[in-house]
Amino acid sequence: MSLSLEFTKMNGAGNDFVMLDNRGGNLHLTEQQIAALCDRHRGIGADGLLVLEVVKNETLYRMRYYNADGIEVEMCGNGARCFTRYLAQLEKLSGKIAFQTKAGIIQGALQGDQVQILMSTPFDLQLNELLSLDSVQELELHSINTGVPHAVLFVNNLAEAPVVESGQKIRHHAHFAPAGTNVNFVQIKEPQLLAIRTYERGVEDETLACGTGVVASALIHHLLSGASSPVFVITKGGDKLQVDFQVTEPLQINQVALTGPADFVFSGTISI
Repeated sequence: MSLSLEFTKMNGAGNDFVMLDNRGGNLHLTEQQIAALCDRHRGIGADGLLVLEVVKNETLYRMRYYNADGIEVEMCGNGARCFTRYLAQLEKLSGKIAFQTKAGIIQGALQGDQVQILMSTPFDLQLNELLSLDSVQELELHSINTGVPHAVLFVNNLAEAPVVESGQKIRHHAHFAPAGTNVNFVQIKEPQLLAIRTYERGVEDETLACGTGVVASALIHHLLSGASSPVFVITKGGDKLQVDFQVTEPLQINQVALTGPADFVFSGTISI
């Protein structure tokens, strides 16, 4: 028997998502069904799927995020911005909008056509690590968890960076086992302006944008160069995202916020 689902399609800086309303708690999808919904040829097509739930016995909403392969992961920055606007429309909310994720409580706020989210505190910082990809190639990279794990590499020519080839090798490298990592290739344009391309875990390809990757790259850039807040980051899709943060000690960063677009694309019904 097929299941009929009402959905909304959204995108944040070109990072696109299927949004599902499960406030009733009756929807239970398998990894295969989620992957089918995200399939760009036979489904709706998306980098990931976001599900709105209500936490039982609490006046709190929950965001559950699934990569395009159907695997649930902790967080998605661009997805959280879309989720904020989606939730605000459904529940007619304004002001600060808090919701639960597997990475902690996220707080969002609408700012005209932009959405700002206050991220969870980053952790697992590692700077200036040398990673061997093969017998002849060794890369210097940095890593941090901004809700999900990210590796960051700085390059001189972003257009020619081997994002898919090297990104795939780093994503599956034993150094990041067993969970793997997302991989960001970053070029410094100006002291407070970066350009980024990201290979996303779970999508297993380059995407037009990755919010948590933007945050990871901006924070690493600050730690290495001393660039002050805010740092702006241009994604492959052409959008410029803003990362704000506070520094309490040399390696202690908090009050991390990500600001950027979150747009409705279309709504519909699909049978799976």
